[in-house]
Amino acid sequence: MTGPNPPAEWKPPWPWWLNLSWLGVLVAPWVRLLIRLVVGAFLIWGVWDNIIDPFQMSAFAAFLDENGFIWPGLMAHLAVYAQLACGLAFIVGMLVRWAGLICAIIFTVAVVFVEAKHGVRAAMPATLLALIGLDMLARGPGPFNLRALLVRR
Repeated sequence: MTGPNPPAEWKPPWPWWLNLSWLGVLVAPWVRLLIRLVVGAFLIWGVWDNIIDPFQMSAFAAFLDENGFIWPGLMAHLAVYAQLACGLAFIVGMLVRWAGLICAIIFTVAVVFVEAKHGVRAAMPATLLALIGLDMLARGPGPFNLRALLVRR
């Protein structure tokens, strides 16, 4: 015995092109690449002064010490070079899921232990970077990445 006939598929009363889902399919890979490139460049730019200037790294370590982090000198180097690695990974599209995890951890720590004390507006940039890191972890680099070029699959 078969059940009743399924209802007819619903069709909107407007033209198909107003739905814009067709546009999403076309631009999604390019948007993913653009996000990776822009966020990666921003992450590198954000730590570059600490890498090239030991005084800036010392100032960052002092900032971490003021905010109660253990081993501020070690943590400063660890955070700076981890953020640099995340930025490079996002740009080239290799190890993006791992970089996303590390990015999410770094900026979640920044939000919880530093930025949240200063309100929502101050915490928003680090919060968005943590969420972008989670998105990279969940969805990967997209089709345009160095791994796809090297492996060809």
